Amino acid sequence: MLIAEAIDAPAVDAGCVLTRGAWYSYYDDVVVEAASELDVDHLVPLAEDWDSGASGWDAARRQAYANDLDAAEHLVAVTARSNRQKADRDPAEWLPIEPVRCRYIAEWTAVKRRWCLAADPQERTP
Repeated sequence: MLIAEAIDAPAVDAGCVLTRGAWYSYYDDVVVEAASELDVDHLVPLAEDWDSGASGWDAARRQAYANDLDAAEHLVAVTARSNRQKADRDPAEWLPIEPVRCRYIAEWTAVKRRWCLAADPQERTP
């Protein structure tokens, strides 16, 4: 996933360690040159999907959700700092920087629709 998200392809050293390379963290408009400064974020966090309907899924469907690489917006490489700020909050409680909020909300909605997850009233409020 980190290789696919790179804006400058990293080298893969022994032990699958990524060196060099660069990534763009759109949550906070930062270019990162060390993979160790990144988190791979579930755009719709696992705790949120659980509260939105995944609690009724079987283990195979939960695993498919957690590892979904078929939708580009599902997993995103972002700075560890921005991912920790977001934590498991929904858009009613946390949003990225203002210029990308529409993108973030559109991608949040796409993930929820793809996986038939519910939206609570706070998510639906503009």
